[in-house]
Amino acid sequence: MRQLTILLLTLLPSLTLALDGKVISISDGDTLTLLTTSREQVKIRLAEIDTPEKAQPYGQKAKQALSNMVFQKNVKAEIQTKDKYGRSIAHIYLGETWINAELVKQGAAWVYDHYSDSKELKQYESEAKAEKRGIWTLPTAQQVPPWEWRRNKKATAQAKSKPDYKHAFACGNKKYCKQMTSCEEAKFYLNQCNLFRLDRDKDGVPCESLCR
Repeated sequence: MRQLTILLLTLLPSLTLALDGKVISISDGDTLTLLTTSREQVKIRLAEIDTPEKAQPYGQKAKQALSNMVFQKNVKAEIQTKDKYGRSIAHIYLGETWINAELVKQGAAWVYDHYSDSKELKQYESEAKAEKRGIWTLPTAQQVPPWEWRRNKKATAQAKSKPDYKHAFACGNKKYCKQMTSCEEAKFYLNQCNLFRLDRDKDGVPCESLCR
């Protein structure tokens, strides 16, 4: 049975696979682990929605909302595809209750516009926002969709990882390319110290031997 499950998952997204099982773990507001009836553990990311990251405002409450609904309960997962992390993307049902939609109704999740064209989910989101449920009770500045929050966090991390050459170097007595230790230092002397002799052919690139 294990081999069959793996084979079916590899066929996605050409095939929608329905799995029954018990929810044994909640990672965050839109991710859980299902223990199937064949005793296989499947990591599932809820389809078409996105809940606040755990470090975001309302992130822990979104996780608790999902836990309150499905933890240690038997559910059905209708798996649509797999994501780049190997998680199964699915709609989750507890009896007749569509859990993905319930999170949106409660204001615990955004509709993930990039991956959803569901008018039904958008209607639920509009109602939750109008009635100020969940995330929609937060100050406007904190109502940041998780995909934007992740993008901003990544951009900040990348900016911090880039060397600040303005502070790494200082204009000194160096005058020639042979005195430069790197292309970055040569660029600093050219652009910050106006040492134009480093750019002999005036193409904006100093010290060709270092920067080519």
